Amino acid sequence: MTGESFIDVDFCLQSKHGQVVAGDVFLSHKIRKEGRLITVLSDGLGSGVKASVLANLTAAMALRYTSAFADVRQSAKTIMDTLPVCEKRKISYSTFTIVDLDEDGKTRVIEHGNPPLILLRGQTPVPIERTNLTLETWKDRVIHYSEFHTQLGDRILFFSDGVSQSGLGRAGLPFGWGPERVTEFLSRQIAGENEISSRDLSRKLVAEALLNDGRAAKDDITCGAIYYRRPRRLLVITGPPFNKERDGELAGMVQTFSGRKVICGGTTAGIVSRLLNRPVTMNLAQFDPEIPPPAVMEGVDLVTEGTLTLAKVAEILERGNPADLTRKNPATDLVLLMLQSDIVEFMVGTRINEAHQNPNIPVELDLRRNIIRKIASLLEARHLKESHVRFI
Repeated sequence: MTGESFIDVDFCLQSKHGQVVAGDVFLSHKIRKEGRLITVLSDGLGSGVKASVLANLTAAMALRYTSAFADVRQSAKTIMDTLPVCEKRKISYSTFTIVDLDEDGKTRVIEHGNPPLILLRGQTPVPIERTNLTLETWKDRVIHYSEFHTQLGDRILFFSDGVSQSGLGRAGLPFGWGPERVTEFLSRQIAGENEISSRDLSRKLVAEALLNDGRAAKDDITCGAIYYRRPRRLLVITGPPFNKERDGELAGMVQTFSGRKVICGGTTAGIVSRLLNRPVTMNLAQFDPEIPPPAVMEGVDLVTEGTLTLAKVAEILERGNPADLTRKNPATDLVLLMLQSDIVEFMVGTRINEAHQNPNIPVELDLRRNIIRKIASLLEARHLKESHVRFI
């Protein structure tokens, strides 16, 4: 998303105890040209593979029809007509919540069968006016439609009944956790950490629901979270400019950029240090045999070695394994900074380092360019970040 707003969306999912495959599905789709982000949470009836297949089918259809700006009633009817019905219980085999939010805050929501969506303005829940949609062929099924304007700082939370019904039958929770207690829990988390991310808030909610179930989930537990706020920016500078006369641009970006700043590469750090008169000090306390140690410079959040560290960053992002981030080194520090940001801007110098490489065979330069392009692509495709790459 561009401009002064950003849609921070994430989710957390815990499979039912004893099940390898979850019957809940959460999907997101960004339509960059239209400034829209569509998210869908679908809960298949029951659990396991069968529930997963039906939930995936529902979520995929919901994304496709909503993306095409199809009429709400027609979209809902098509989904309901496609989904099979349980012969015994006479209900759909999958529920769904669809949230369509654009960068101006216009929000459309379609809900069927899941617990009601929660809109929080700060710590305060905001009432949502819902309209019941009537389908001629499905008069016995309730579909709710709502449309409202989301303001900067608002959060939208939606979840499967594995959250609202967690703890069912336990002391103090005879009817489960319930939407009201869920809302109170979310408000307390925001009160304790005003800028808490969607990633962390969804994980805290799922962790609490799992605790309600005695740490053995009685159903699939899923929470989707949307935080509509001002964008968090990160600048990554790597490599000296092609012309030395442009060295001042690096120093100028470090001085004027509004957001977090990272410098990758000793030569690059040396240029900024010299022009801004800010010494660079090695931080030998953080040692990893695979990654060169970081350095410290006033006004810069992280200073690292260049190509080796960036290659490791690309590897971590591509693997997508959370366990990789438990290892403390400059590469994981940089990945975390990227994941905590919304817009990542890369300034990539194109000068060849004669000390390391024959200028007639600029392999190192091509390697750095390709690594940056790969990182930018992974951030956009897998983490819904906005990235910009500028070569100088």
